[in-house]
Amino acid sequence: MSLVPRGTNELNSPWIQAGRLAFLALYAVTILAALAWAFSNVRQIDPQNRAVVMHFGALDRVQNAGLLLAWPRPFEQVILLPAADRVIERRIENLLRSDTAMQADRVATFATPLSDALAGSGYLLTGDAGVVQLDVRVFYKVNEPYAFVLQGEHVLPALDRLVTRSAVALTAARDLDTILVARPELIGADNKAAERRERLRGDLVQGINQRLAQLTATGQGLGIEVARVDVQSSLPGPAVNAFNAVLTASQQADKAVANARTEAEKLTQTANQQADRTLQVAHAQASERLAKASADTATVLSLASAQQQGRDPQMLLRIYRERMPKILGQAGSVTTVNPQDDSRLIIQGAAQ
Repeated sequence: MSLVPRGTNELNSPWIQAGRLAFLALYAVTILAALAWAFSNVRQIDPQNRAVVMHFGALDRVQNAGLLLAWPRPFEQVILLPAADRVIERRIENLLRSDTAMQADRVATFATPLSDALAGSGYLLTGDAGVVQLDVRVFYKVNEPYAFVLQGEHVLPALDRLVTRSAVALTAARDLDTILVARPELIGADNKAAERRERLRGDLVQGINQRLAQLTATGQGLGIEVARVDVQSSLPGPAVNAFNAVLTASQQADKAVANARTEAEKLTQTANQQADRTLQVAHAQASERLAKASADTATVLSLASAQQQGRDPQMLLRIYRERMPKILGQAGSVTTVNPQDDSRLIIQGAAQ
């Protein structure tokens, strides 16, 4: 017979011991969970971040880099934000051509044109009725943490709409050549266009910040400020092909004009050379003919002069005697007729 009391056996039973251990474990877990909950908002804030502490939903304080001591939820809520000097990049997808429109471009034909919504997707109209595409990347800072936290998830969509609106207004107020170099032949003629292209990014930043300031003035500020903007402008594919065709035609026309001018100059030089040569030959031939004529008439002139002056009365008879034998020597036969006797008549026969 056992001498151990019945209650003692019940306390030392395995079930009771297991229950006691489970209770102790649950108690320890509860204590650890309570400690973890109590220190859940005690954390280290990195240098690139800062924290906004909200006490029962109300904005309480801003904690910069360092150790943050805050009450756990739901007493205080900690929201991490970028540091004041941290710049965040945001690409504006609203200004890009949609994937649906790009896919439609590949399959569209003349018989099945694109709809107005797809055709104009990602394109902006300029002041001179041109079309341009802008790839805009915005770099912004959080300058008002309270406003940024209040806006929450609406900040980025609102920023996209503001940038899109500013880009539309900016391109509508500019010519195509003040946004990008579309017509190189006009670069040298308009120096102000190059200056306005350089000011494009600055004007876009100024326009975005002005609209952010207007929202802040009405109590709807986003709590951000745009530091700079990167803009990559381009022409639509069909417009690029058209501009290239026009540029090629213009270059070919300039080349043809230059070749024509060169050929005309060559022809002019050749004609001038031929004219000079012809003139020189004419002068030489005229001098030669004049000298030959002078030589041929010198004898006749001297004889005429001598006859007129009467210096040689027998000159004609002497010349006749000298020249006639030579002339008669060249004839085959000679018929002489007495001019005082007309009994013999010579009739010329027909030529054989």
